[in-house]
Amino acid sequence: MTINELQDEIIEDFSVLEDWMDKYGMLIDLGNALEPFPEEYRIPQNLIEGCQSRVWLHAEMRQGNVIFAGDSDAILVKGIVSLLIKVLSGHTPDEILHADLYFIDRIGLKEHLSPTRSNGLLAMVKQMKMYALAFQATQK
Repeated sequence: MTINELQDEIIEDFSVLEDWMDKYGMLIDLGNALEPFPEEYRIPQNLIEGCQSRVWLHAEMRQGNVIFAGDSDAILVKGIVSLLIKVLSGHTPDEILHADLYFIDRIGLKEHLSPTRSNGLLAMVKQMKMYALAFQATQK
């Protein structure tokens, strides 16, 4: 699936829920369903600066695509990590760099996060794009 198709799927999933408590519940479920994060990736280099809670993000290239793994010690943030991984993992560096992550606004995520969590979300997106940029540079 393309990045936009994945975003549209997330928007549809969230649109059936009207109450934000239910949407938070869905985020928590997504976080709980996230693949276990390998212990060897829990290193200082994988910690994202600017997040209120601790967030780890690891990236590697496999067959031309960036594969992300992530985790957080906060259950809600772990759900946000899960959404970003679902949308961006498995795509080329170029696709990731040119992705307009419109789902964040469309599901109302930005407006329902505290300012510090919102900054953390931006830091996660920035880090994922930085990984893509680094991998893109090594391909040339």
